[in-house]
Amino acid sequence: MKKKTTIYDIAKALDITVSTVSRALSGFPAISDTTRKAVVEMAKKLNYSPNKLASALKSGKTHIIGVIVPSVQAHFFASIIHRIEDGLKNSGYRVIIYQSNESIENEINGVKTLLEAQVDGIMASMSLETKDISHFFEIIKQNKPLILFDRVNTELKVPTITLDDFKAGYIATKHLIDRGYKKIAFVTTVHQIKIFNDRLEGYKAALADHNLPLVEEHIVFGGLSIKDGRFGAGKLMRSKNKPDAIIAGDDFTALGVIKKLKEINETPPEIGVIGFANEAFSAYITPNLSTIDQHASQMGRECAKMFLKMINQDNPYSNMEHIVLDPAVVERESTNKKNQ
Repeated sequence: MKKKTTIYDIAKALDITVSTVSRALSGFPAISDTTRKAVVEMAKKLNYSPNKLASALKSGKTHIIGVIVPSVQAHFFASIIHRIEDGLKNSGYRVIIYQSNESIENEINGVKTLLEAQVDGIMASMSLETKDISHFFEIIKQNKPLILFDRVNTELKVPTITLDDFKAGYIATKHLIDRGYKKIAFVTTVHQIKIFNDRLEGYKAALADHNLPLVEEHIVFGGLSIKDGRFGAGKLMRSKNKPDAIIAGDDFTALGVIKKLKEINETPPEIGVIGFANEAFSAYITPNLSTIDQHASQMGRECAKMFLKMINQDNPYSNMEHIVLDPAVVERESTNKKNQ
C-alpha cells in the first residue's frame, strides 16, 4: 500500500520546518503569502489530505451533526434531513442519520452511538414509544446543542421547531365541515406524543365551534401505519353511527383508510379523508389525498439555522428559541365534496 502523505513529507520536499507547514495550512497570519502558496501547491502535488481525527481532537470539534428520526422512509423526515444538510454544508458540517424506527430502545442507542462518535450536536424527533427522556439529558450535560423538531417533549428545556399542531387538527376538521361533512371521525395514535394530543384537541375544538357533537366512538386509537388506517376505517364503518369523513393521524394511515373504504365500496370523497404531512405519494394515489402541509423543508432550514447559532455560543442554551410553523390545508380529491 502507498504510504499516506503527511506534513513531514511536505516539509521535506520544500526544505522547511514541519511547524511552518502546519501554520501555513492552518492559515496562520505570520506565514508569508509566498510560503503559504508553496505549501498549498506542494500539498496538492503530493495528494495530501489532513488528518480530520487529529484536527478534531485538537479543536474539540468534529464538524459532524447527529440527526435522529423515526424513519427516513417518510418523505416528511427525508425532506427535513435534506434541508438540514443543505443548510450546514457551507459551514463545513456533515450529517450522520440514525433511525429509531419508532423504538425507544433504538433511540437510546442512537444517542449513545452519536455521542461516542463525538458529534458536535444532535437534532431529534422522538419515537412514538418515548416517555422516558433521560437519555437526552446526557447531550445537555456534555454542553452540546440538542434541538428537538416536530415531536418534542416540553420537559426538556431545549430549543424546538414544531408545527402549530392544535391548529393543524382544527383546520383539518374545519376543512371537512366546510365541504359539507357532518359526522367526522379521527383515527390517531394511542402514544402520548404531544403533537398527536394537540391535533386531537384541535379536532374537538373545531367540532364544538361548529355545533357538531363529539362522538367518542368516532375516535379510534392505534398506531400510525397503513395497517392501522385499514383497521380504524373498518371499525368505524362497522359501527351503527358511521362517519361521513375520517381524519387520519398521518398520510400513511390515511392511505390505509382509503384502501379499506375502497374494499367496502365507500370510495372518497363520498366518505371524506384527510391526512397529515403531505407525503410525496399523497398527490398520486387515487383519489389523491387531501392533507395538512407540515412545511418539512422550512422545519429543516430552521433546524440548521438554530444549530449554527447554538454552536457559536459558550452556553448553547443561553438563548432558548421555540419556533412554531403555521400549518396549511392542501385540498385534493379525497375531500372534494360539494357543500350540502
